[in-house]
Amino acid sequence: MKLHFLLFIPIIFLPLVHSTHHDYSDALSKSILFFEGQRSGVLPRDQRMQWRADSGLSDGRSIYDTDLTGGYYDAGDNVKFGFPMAFTTTMLAWSVIEFGELMPPNELRNALVAIRWATDYLLKTISQPNRIFVQVGDPYMDHNCWERPEDMDTARTVYAVDAPSPASEVAAETAAALAASSMAFRSVDPWYAETLLRSSDRIFQFADNFRGAYSDNAHIRDGVCPFYCDFSGYQDELLWGAAWLRRASQDNSFLNYIEKNGKTLGADDNINEFGWDNKHAGLNVLVSKEVIEGNMYNLQSYKASADSFMCSLIPDSSSSHIDYTPGGLIYKPGGSNLQHTTTISFLLLVYANYLERTSQTVNCGNLIVSPLSLRTIAKKQVDYILGDNPMGLSYMVGYGNQFPQRIHHRGSSLPSLKDHPEFIACKEGSDYFNSTNPNPNVFVGAIVGGPGEDDVYGDDRADFKKSEPTTYINAPFVGVLAFFAANPNLS
Repeated sequence: MKLHFLLFIPIIFLPLVHSTHHDYSDALSKSILFFEGQRSGVLPRDQRMQWRADSGLSDGRSIYDTDLTGGYYDAGDNVKFGFPMAFTTTMLAWSVIEFGELMPPNELRNALVAIRWATDYLLKTISQPNRIFVQVGDPYMDHNCWERPEDMDTARTVYAVDAPSPASEVAAETAAALAASSMAFRSVDPWYAETLLRSSDRIFQFADNFRGAYSDNAHIRDGVCPFYCDFSGYQDELLWGAAWLRRASQDNSFLNYIEKNGKTLGADDNINEFGWDNKHAGLNVLVSKEVIEGNMYNLQSYKASADSFMCSLIPDSSSSHIDYTPGGLIYKPGGSNLQHTTTISFLLLVYANYLERTSQTVNCGNLIVSPLSLRTIAKKQVDYILGDNPMGLSYMVGYGNQFPQRIHHRGSSLPSLKDHPEFIACKEGSDYFNSTNPNPNVFVGAIVGGPGEDDVYGDDRADFKKSEPTTYINAPFVGVLAFFAANPNLS
C-alpha cells in the first residue's frame, strides 16, 4: 500500500467561532492559578485567590492523631481523594519535566509551588509504616451539603489502608507522583527531591508487596466508591509507578520490573485510555522514551502500543476509532469529557517531542504521521477549549470574553468569608446552588467538564458532568499550554 505523509488532517466540522490569536501565556498563568482555589489547609500569605481562606485544619487528628492538613480538594466538593490527587500531582510534575524550560521563570515557580502543595500532603499520607491514608472526608455527607470549605462541618472521616490489606493503585500512583516530582525539584531543591525519591521507592514496595485494589477493602469501599473506585484494575498503576521510578532513579531494577511484569500486569492489553483511573496510554508513551532514545528493544511492545494510540487519534487513519464532536472536540462518553481532551493533548505533545528528537515518525498503515501532525491535533483541541468552538465559549473560566458563569463548585458559588463572614450551614447553601445568578467568585483558570457530544454547553450549575472543574483536567493542560505559549505558530 502506498504511504502518504500526513501534514494536514481534513475533518469536516461544524462552523466554529474562530479566534485570530490565543494568548497561551495568559491561559498558562491561569491554569496554574486554578490550583490555589483548590487548596486545603492553612493558606500562605501570598495566596492570590483571595476568596478562599483556611479550611480542613483538623484533618487526621480526630481518629489517627495525625496531621493530614493540606493537599487539594479534587473538584467542586470538599473531600480529599488520594487517588486523583496523586495523579494530578504526577501530571503537574510531568508538565514541568517536559515543558518547564519553556515556562517563564515566575510561572515555573508557581507550577513548582502547586506541585509541592500536593507532595507535602502526599508525604503525610505515607508517614506511618505499612499504612497509607487514601482519603479525608465522608463523600456522602459532603455531597449532601452545599457549603464553603471554610464552613464545612461534615465528618472529616479518614480512610486508611494497613498492610497486608492492598491499596496498590493509590500507593503506586503516589509513588509515581513522588518520583516525577523528585525530577521536577532536582535542580532547585536537591534535598527535597531526594526525600521524594526515597519515599517513592518505599511506597512502591507497599503497592507491589500487597497487591490488590483499595476499593476491594470492605472497610473503605463505601467511602471511595463509586467516586474514585478502581474501575480498571491496579495493574497499570504498578507498571506506571515502576516506570516513573525508573525514569527518576535510572535504576535498572525498575527497567527489569517493567519488562518482566508487563504481560502479567496487562501491558499488552493496548488500552487507549489515560486518566486518573487508567494509565495505559500514558504508560506506553512514558516507556517509549526508553525505546526511542535508548534502543531498549525488549520494551518494543510499549512503543508499538504508543504508536497504535496515536494512530487511533488520526481521523484519516485506517485504525482511527476516537470520536470527535461535530465541532472537532475529542469526545468520550461519560462525565467530565475535557479530562480526556487535556490528557490526550498532553500525550500528543510529549510523544511528538520524543519522536522529533530522533527524527522519527509514526506508521499508521495508510499514513505516515509526523510530529507536526500530532502537535496540530493537540492545538485544535487547545483552541477548542479556549474558544474556537460552535458555542464561541472558552471552557476555562476567566479566559476570553465568554466563559462559564455558573460552575459546579461550592467555594466559587457561595459568597466568600470577606463578603459574608457569617457561617453558612449545610443546607443553607442550597439557595446559592439553585440560584440562576452567576457565581460570585470567578474561579480564574478552572476548566469545566465541557460540552456534550453535540458541542452544546448549558452553563448549568446542577449539571456537574459538564460544569464541574477538577484538578486532573487542569494538571496536564499546564504542560500543553506551556508548549503553545512558546510555540504559538506551529511550523
